[in-house]
Amino acid sequence: MGISLKKITFRRRKLSNTLQLRFLELIHRFLSNGYTLLEALEAMQWDKEMESTAAVMIASLKEGYSVDQSFEKAAFHPTIISYLYFVRGNGDLQGSVAKCRSMYEHRIKYAKRFQQTSRYPLILFFVFGLLLYFIQQSVLPSFQNLFQTSPGSSATIKLSMFVIETLGFTLTILAAMLVTGIIIFGITKYKFPIERQMKVYRAIPIYSRFLRLQTSYLFAIHFSSLLKTGMSFREILFHMSEQQKLPIVAYYSQQMTIELTKGFHIASLLTVFHFMEPQLTSIFRKDADAHALEKDLSMYAELLMEEIQRKVVKIITLIQPVFFLILATFIIFIYVTLMWPMFQLIKTI
Repeated sequence: MGISLKKITFRRRKLSNTLQLRFLELIHRFLSNGYTLLEALEAMQWDKEMESTAAVMIASLKEGYSVDQSFEKAAFHPTIISYLYFVRGNGDLQGSVAKCRSMYEHRIKYAKRFQQTSRYPLILFFVFGLLLYFIQQSVLPSFQNLFQTSPGSSATIKLSMFVIETLGFTLTILAAMLVTGIIIFGITKYKFPIERQMKVYRAIPIYSRFLRLQTSYLFAIHFSSLLKTGMSFREILFHMSEQQKLPIVAYYSQQMTIELTKGFHIASLLTVFHFMEPQLTSIFRKDADAHALEKDLSMYAELLMEEIQRKVVKIITLIQPVFFLILATFIIFIYVTLMWPMFQLIKTI
């Protein structure tokens, strides 16, 4: 038995994004046809690709773990786990799986589109780096030997070599710093308190704006789903603060829970949080009725999701033109740098 569990654990780590999405689609299809979650998972074992993952989840559920914990043990993406955590509070497994599937489908779609869009510029950047190295190591020294009889051209060649060397060194250092910074921050960010993490996020303009929309969306959609259960604001915020996969939402919920006990209204608390959209404040101020608030938050979450998708598409669309413009500028600069000694030599003739 121990050997089989090890095999399952080894296999489930290879679950791809496509298989995770297909798993969610099958779960939703079975739930929509009246299956319970355990019955759906047992039926999914008919599929060889899903067999080991379904077996892990069945074992987890029978041991008393919650739905999100079962997905976590089956090595699903943290985005899926965080979304399904709230099934503990709202009890709407079918609806949560449907929304989670839709969200994850968009995530995969835009990730693939980003990879396809950035692949060609990265190849060009690599080729440009090789070209720069070849010019620096071969072409410019040859030019220097060729024009050494012309003092003016020789001085220009030396200046060109210095400029190209500086450009190559600067680009290499910047690329190394960027990659190193991303790796170090990715490894160590969970060791820093969430307040410090948010300060770092605020310093990144485009990412900060995107994170603000995402945090507002997650807060609105989960608050709306928990309102359907009849929970009070304090109970909802406490439930949201207990999850660990969405640290900013958990931190804000914890802060609001503390302030609510002091008599503050939730609308006034939302105004002090950087990663919350101001429209959330107006929604909470407008709606005193829980049903109306739930409906407005749900609709606002849909609008936020559409805005996030529009911005992601816009950024992806701009990647290639911006990169090509930068690359073209570098190429023109190097061309002028190489041709300038020729012009200097022609003047001396």
